[in-house]
Amino acid sequence: MLASFLLSLREGLEAALIIGIVLGVLLKIKRTDLNIVVWRGVGLAVLLSFFAAIALNLLGMEFEGKGEEIFEGVAMLLAAGVLTWMILWMQNHGGTLKSEIEEQTNQAALGNGQKALFALAFLAVFREGIELALFLLAARLTSSPLQTLSGALLGLLMATILGWVLFTSTMKLSLRGFFGATNILLIIFAAGLVGLGIHEFNEAGVIPSVIEHVWDINGVLSDKSEAGLLLKALVGYNGNPSLTEVAAYAIYLATITPLVFTQKQKTIPVKVQ
Repeated sequence: MLASFLLSLREGLEAALIIGIVLGVLLKIKRTDLNIVVWRGVGLAVLLSFFAAIALNLLGMEFEGKGEEIFEGVAMLLAAGVLTWMILWMQNHGGTLKSEIEEQTNQAALGNGQKALFALAFLAVFREGIELALFLLAARLTSSPLQTLSGALLGLLMATILGWVLFTSTMKLSLRGFFGATNILLIIFAAGLVGLGIHEFNEAGVIPSVIEHVWDINGVLSDKSEAGLLLKALVGYNGNPSLTEVAAYAIYLATITPLVFTQKQKTIPVKVQ
């Protein structure tokens, strides 16, 4: 639940900030008549993202045995890759995000600008929605569907509230701390997805284990217990991992962590009015 909450909060807040910036620009240039165009783009993006999430889950249910293990492994590694790209992209572009969106909105609002403005809102939300659908699929593979869904809904609700507060108030808030903290948690979550993805490939016989169990501490903390399942969802815990699983987990952390935190962190402006 916590993993899906965090993912939904992060993706939802990014989408809310972008839409808030667009609406703020339209307010400044006195083109609030175009707000309905923005909301139409948002509505269609949310609807298509919802159907994409359902389709991904239904697709996963079609596989059994080795095919299911391969599908889950691919889904986890793909989600880890997209999650890593998202973290690095925001790290590099967060400082210029507001100015870029404002420029695009001003250009779209020239003349009628309805199609361009619709596309801007749609693509901003749809990108976040597709990413979230993939992340939640991977999260569902490590926890129950109910926990994943409830966490996602709470995260999106919180993101909506935060976005509304930032847009309607005079609050100026740097999200550097927020994104910095979530980056740490998401990197650990992504490392867990990498490890679990390799585990699924081990089970399918696609990637050799080399050493089947580097250690086995299931007698102390079983990965089937309530606490073990929680750790599995959050950090990819496995009570008896293979050598390739441990190696993949460690290599990912050793590679990505310095790459993210040695870069200059940029403050992300969120005042949209």
